[in-house]
Amino acid sequence: MQEIQIEQIRPDLTWRVRHEVMYPDLPFDVIKLANDDDGIHFGLFAGNKLTSVVSLFNKGNIYQFRKFATLAESQGKGYGSLLLNHIINYVKTFDAVKLWCNARVSAIPFYNKFGFIETDKISTSNGIDFVIMELELNN
Repeated sequence: MQEIQIEQIRPDLTWRVRHEVMYPDLPFDVIKLANDDDGIHFGLFAGNKLTSVVSLFNKGNIYQFRKFATLAESQGKGYGSLLLNHIINYVKTFDAVKLWCNARVSAIPFYNKFGFIETDKISTSNGIDFVIMELELNN
């Protein structure tokens, strides 16, 4: 496995990976979030290449992650798992009580492995079905 490094990055560094992975057929600006400047953004570098990104936002001690994406050629190598574990541990240091996301329905099994539970809150955006998944944190 290549050398792996996870770092906080500027919001604009997430945009290329977000666009390429999540919505490559839509205009580039669709992957920018209005509150990107308010978030904490992480990048996983594999062999010095930005491979996986995630953006984290909080309201008090409840955190949401958004735009979690790993380049297609790097999926299935455990990078997403490393990055998700990193943000789980990161929010615990701030006494977070909950971490949640709007997960693609196709990703439910991935999040279940980390203890995330599906809610009954389901939505569709850009033709993709999403469900809110939550992880209760016991610090």
